Amino acid sequence: MQMVKLKRKTLQRKNKIIKIRDKIEGRKHILYSLYMLTFLEILTQLLHNKFMWVPFFTWLGIQCFKVIWDLIATKKFNFKRIMGAGGMPSSHSAIVMAITVMIGKEVGFDGWQFAVSLVFSCVVMYDAAGVRRAAGKQATLLNRIIETPGLTGMQVQEKLVEVLGHTPLQVVVGAIIGIIVGSIF
Repeated sequence: MQMVKLKRKTLQRKNKIIKIRDKIEGRKHILYSLYMLTFLEILTQLLHNKFMWVPFFTWLGIQCFKVIWDLIATKKFNFKRIMGAGGMPSSHSAIVMAITVMIGKEVGFDGWQFAVSLVFSCVVMYDAAGVRRAAGKQATLLNRIIETPGLTGMQVQEKLVEVLGHTPLQVVVGAIIGIIVGSIF
């Protein structure tokens, strides 16, 4: 009799453990489903977020234009231009102005979000035409100094990148493209 009671208790404990394990496994499945649902919702929101894909495709279009323009001008295919900075038009200016106009259309041109975006756009465009352009001019000068025979005894492995910034015209054209793109979307 004692043995039967002990076996029954042991069986009850095993069943209890199995039920707890099944609950835990079920909860893991539910948590996994929730994580996947959340991930899919986030992915869907990102894919439908025009504030992400419009600037990306604006940048891609301008950079492809630069590659084609460089191919026509030099008769050489330079894929590095797709990721390179500088040149006509400024993709930085186009991107920030497209976002700024889209924000203005979305929340109003009197909203603080538009004001913040416009200020950052101005900083980016100033940097493109000012600081980065000056750095590009300095790189050109340093490359000439290093290449001058007998002037320095330095051995240089690679030249400095000279096309870093933009002329004011390149920045303005990029900004106009951005305003047009932002107005369309």
